[in-house]
Amino acid sequence: MAAAAESVALLARLVAHQTVSAQSNLGLIDDVRAYLAGHGVESRLVPNADGTKANLLATIGPAVAGGVVLSGHTDVVPVEGQPWTSDPFVLTERDGKLFGRGSSDMKGFIACALAAVPRFKAARLARPIHLCLSYDEEIGCFGAPDAIRLFGIDLPRPAVCVVGEPSTMRPVIAHKGDWVFEVVITGREAHSSAPHLGANAIVHMGRFLAFLDTLQVELRAQGTKGALPGVEFDPPWTTVGIGKIAGGTAANIVPRECRLTWEFRALPGIDALAIQARAEAKIVELDAAIRAEAPEAGVRMRTYANVPAFRPEAKGAAQLLAMEITGANAPSAVAFASEAGQFQDAGISTVICGPGDIAVAHRPDEYTTRDQLALCDRFLDRIAEWAVRPS
Repeated sequence: MAAAAESVALLARLVAHQTVSAQSNLGLIDDVRAYLAGHGVESRLVPNADGTKANLLATIGPAVAGGVVLSGHTDVVPVEGQPWTSDPFVLTERDGKLFGRGSSDMKGFIACALAAVPRFKAARLARPIHLCLSYDEEIGCFGAPDAIRLFGIDLPRPAVCVVGEPSTMRPVIAHKGDWVFEVVITGREAHSSAPHLGANAIVHMGRFLAFLDTLQVELRAQGTKGALPGVEFDPPWTTVGIGKIAGGTAANIVPRECRLTWEFRALPGIDALAIQARAEAKIVELDAAIRAEAPEAGVRMRTYANVPAFRPEAKGAAQLLAMEITGANAPSAVAFASEAGQFQDAGISTVICGPGDIAVAHRPDEYTTRDQLALCDRFLDRIAEWAVRPS
């Protein structure tokens, strides 16, 4: 099975843009705008607050409601410290695998969508096909909401959305939500020989870590109780993750500050606000305890990201379309989060279906395959056939 040569060429072009979330994506966006303009397709940008990044929206076909959105994020995760065997920003083929950062997550889908633009243009579309390319998905799905808000206002409201996250071209109808927090504990420095004169920020953070460990045990024991039925997750419980911690200066100094980044990933249907409320109550308790040692001390927690869960839709239009095209007998659920829940919350029936395997995403030597790109090429041709039919 051979992928379209244009899909592979465009993937190489996209991988070459180093769109790590900490950097701007405007080079890639400008490249895509030029490509679309070359095919007579206008596009518009939806920039972030300081203009360093932007979403891109483009429409092929009539400006009527009832079309489809093909959604993909342009940012990728960092490569620092990973043992790549080839340049991560040069698409490199070995044994049928196409290696490069973002090749699977998720520039492969974007490349196929762009390669399909001339075919979309040539079709007699009765319903539009929209392209929505976003920024900052990898660090909290921050970019897409500003673009999604334009559908039904400046742009026709679509009937369905396909989010091209790597799913090996199998339809996915649910994922967990992701809530990310930063906890900062400020204590008081003192000489380690007189710890009673200080307030140890790391010790108090340890108490919060113990709370999170207990919370995870409880959530695992709860399993799917309270979750929406009908889909299976791996693992089948709401998870708690501790991602980053930093604090202290030296062994002989009572540490003044400690910072922690943590998250929980809640199954659809689970009361995420109740979980957050438990953490906030613990923060209040710890704040009182450390202030008793040092009045100037304190504990605070801020919400860094809040990505809604993606919920199964009863006879959802997007799910039915993807299953018809792929021939899948049953849809699946995934543990990772995406922008799918944001489209769904906007009232757009949504499915995840894209080339590549999430198992190789974010890792060194991330890759996709020509076979996966070929499946996506065919999928998008069927999307065009669907869009030719009046709604």
